[in-house]
Amino acid sequence: MSDLKQFTENVIAKFAEEITDKVFLMIEGDRDLMKEYLDLVDKNSLMQVNTEIGKVVKSKFCLDNKGRSKDAPQSKLIQSYEKHKPGPCCTK
Repeated sequence: MSDLKQFTENVIAKFAEEITDKVFLMIEGDRDLMKEYLDLVDKNSLMQVNTEIGKVVKSKFCLDNKGRSKDAPQSKLIQSYEKHKPGPCCTK
């Protein structure tokens, strides 16, 4: 494997680990998304909303669980999140 290919694989793997935290940070940083998020939490539960977001992130980006949870997310909307790794469709 070339150095460039290995580097890009490493970047994607690292991003996949943190993608859920990044999505919640994006929600925090966007006034409209944050309002919609808070409305959904008000109508449902925090756990329901956050779990659904996590499931959709995993599905849409074709990720597999890495098998451990991260306990110190940057986002204030979550207490922890599942780390991911690129799934089989990402290696095509």
